[in-house]
Amino acid sequence: MLNLRKSIARRSFAAPNYTYPAIPAAGDVYEYKNYINGRWVKSNATEWIDQICPLTQRVIGRVPQSTDAEFNEAVENCQDAFESWKMVSVPQRVRHMLTFQELLKVHQKDLAETICWEHGKPISDGMGDVFRGYEIAEHACSFNSLMMGETMNNVSTGIDIQSYRVPLGVCAGITPYNFPAMVPLWMYPLAITAGNTFICKPSERVPMTSEMIVDMLSASGVPAGVVNIVQGGKPTVDNICDHELIKAVSFVGANHAGEYIYTRASATGKRAQVNMGAKNHCIVLPDADKEDTLNAITGACFGSTGQRCMAISVVVLVGEAQQWVPDLVEKASKLKCGPGHLNMDIGPTNNKALLANIERLIADGEKNATLLLDGRNPTVEGYPDGNWIGATVIDGCEQGMACYDEEIFGPVMCIVRKNNLEDAIKFVNENPYGNGVACFSANGHVMRKFQTEIEAGQIGINLPIPVPLPMFSFTGNKASMWGTANFYGKAAVNFYTSWKTITARWKEEGAPKYDTSTSSTFDMK
Repeated sequence: MLNLRKSIARRSFAAPNYTYPAIPAAGDVYEYKNYINGRWVKSNATEWIDQICPLTQRVIGRVPQSTDAEFNEAVENCQDAFESWKMVSVPQRVRHMLTFQELLKVHQKDLAETICWEHGKPISDGMGDVFRGYEIAEHACSFNSLMMGETMNNVSTGIDIQSYRVPLGVCAGITPYNFPAMVPLWMYPLAITAGNTFICKPSERVPMTSEMIVDMLSASGVPAGVVNIVQGGKPTVDNICDHELIKAVSFVGANHAGEYIYTRASATGKRAQVNMGAKNHCIVLPDADKEDTLNAITGACFGSTGQRCMAISVVVLVGEAQQWVPDLVEKASKLKCGPGHLNMDIGPTNNKALLANIERLIADGEKNATLLLDGRNPTVEGYPDGNWIGATVIDGCEQGMACYDEEIFGPVMCIVRKNNLEDAIKFVNENPYGNGVACFSANGHVMRKFQTEIEAGQIGINLPIPVPLPMFSFTGNKASMWGTANFYGKAAVNFYTSWKTITARWKEEGAPKYDTSTSSTFDMK
């Protein structure tokens, strides 16, 4: 089992008298709390959600379904904090982010180890989870310039106009289990640096990572009430969508939840941005660097046990590249399953429900296509009850097969064969999802055609997972994203602020006065 280097409770960011479970001891069940007004508060919940270890199936935590009263208290506290936080200067808010991102870096390994035991992913993958998160906190440090407004003097005689950005108020985020650090950090560092306050509902499957990160936020000097944590499941989600004081909602997760959240939140006049499911394709042309391409595809498909919204789950082999199928199968067959703290190639899936769905879709591929490599029911020594699924390859996939049509969210590669690039592009564009797509080729003309004609929002040229860095935005589209403003980058500033525009007239001495007239407001000369 995983052994931390030393107890996280002794880390410098730890809140006074608060102890983290480095890893829950056998038989221990950790009781999670809400974070309201700078304090961890025991819930009066009557319903609890079990947090299950993906390696052993034992209960390692109990997550409260927060009461309506607790939720309202958290939101009202955020609203109270907003009145003073919005008056804090942007440079001062940025200074808090400078301290915060440094704490994330210093404690990256601690966070990665926690992600490992509560999510299941390898520590090395957890390190990447945290890294991509603190890049967003670094990006928040650029808000001194990104929050700048616009101005023009003398738009008319003696009249000036200036526009500047103002925060919305209380915002909220509903986060998934697959990236316990990165996705929450997509949200509240940017929201609060823009001057908002924030309610975060972490996934009930991985709440410990959020506890650690919010304590680092407190240690960075962010005042109490600026970020509150409210635990729970669907009732908490509904409260976020319905509460009149919440002005904007961010969500990352599956389509059935995302579409529900977008519709319900929008119905109450809230801004909403929801990143949802995906079916990311990779087109491979025969002139691509074979070894480089096969290695890239293998890592992008099977890494993180396929539990990434940007994982490559469909490989479209064009022409003679179809001869590479045996090589793909060989590389996949060498990947080993095992516990995340040993940094094996493929860790457990996070939960039994996900595992059952993956196995259902593999069975569909076995029935309707050709199952070249079956990863079901692997044996992992010492962990017979883990949520194990090994690398799987299904050839001959087509539209109408469940294994192709549905998001698998597991280490399963679906292979599609096409005769030419035109057919491959047409096939990819017919898919309803639009999160990401990649293409491997040595031909620049071909690549330009690909990037021009393909519809997905994030395009990789000779790289498999084209997730933009924070100075850009995460630009999935079609059924993968609902909302008018994307996550992070300049789009985050648009989402978390509104414009205020002032038109001012300062009349010089002796200048003509307004006439009593109904024809115009002012002279536009």
